[in-house]
Amino acid sequence: MNLQQQLRRGWLTLLKHTLNPLTRRLARSSIGPFSLIRHVGRRSGKLYETPIIVSPVADGFVIELTYGPDVDWYKNVLAAGGCTLVWQGRPYVIKQIETVDTETGLAAFPRSQRFVLRLLRRQHFEKMKLQE
Repeated sequence: MNLQQQLRRGWLTLLKHTLNPLTRRLARSSIGPFSLIRHVGRRSGKLYETPIIVSPVADGFVIELTYGPDVDWYKNVLAAGGCTLVWQGRPYVIKQIETVDTETGLAAFPRSQRFVLRLLRRQHFEKMKLQE
């Protein structure tokens, strides 16, 4: 593992133990823009809750992968073929995930969030489709 990968892993671990507990609490209270992804660890079998920001669309939700696609929660969801998304206190079963291009992903978010996402040069968007 090179230095850049070690720094990234360290940064993600720091956020996991500091920022994530706060945003999980906010997501459970339905305050703010946070939602929870409930997923099962692909190696541990343990249930996890990861806070994310989503935007609802006609047949599901669009998410922005803030730290890219190389994060454990995302790999767990792909390996399991789905997850549960808790948005505004209500659970939604997600059965399909597909990558969407940057412009489509950005367009799903409100103007204020889109501005910030553009400013931060975010480009990894996924559409989470609801179970039919």
